[in-house]
Amino acid sequence: MQNWAKSQRTALTMLTFLGDPHSELTKALDVELTDPGPVDVLGAGRCKRFAMHVVDGEIKAINISEGPGDPAGDKDPSASLADGIMATM
Repeated sequence: MQNWAKSQRTALTMLTFLGDPHSELTKALDVELTDPGPVDVLGAGRCKRFAMHVVDGEIKAINISEGPGDPAGDKDPSASLADGIMATM
């Protein structure tokens, strides 16, 4: 996660990258990607494309990029991009 954060130049920002190797948070948030299309390619236990705004441990907003025929949000990831989550703040 540190290398990903570094490649995205998030140092000294309010962003935090977190890993979820056992999908515990993914399942608790109900954002597990279960559609057979992406699961066949990516494998089980992956999360949907999402962005979350959290303040002092309280989830203020969660945006999930998915749509009919697009369970992974590849066609329109805008909800989980910076502008999408910033619009909820």
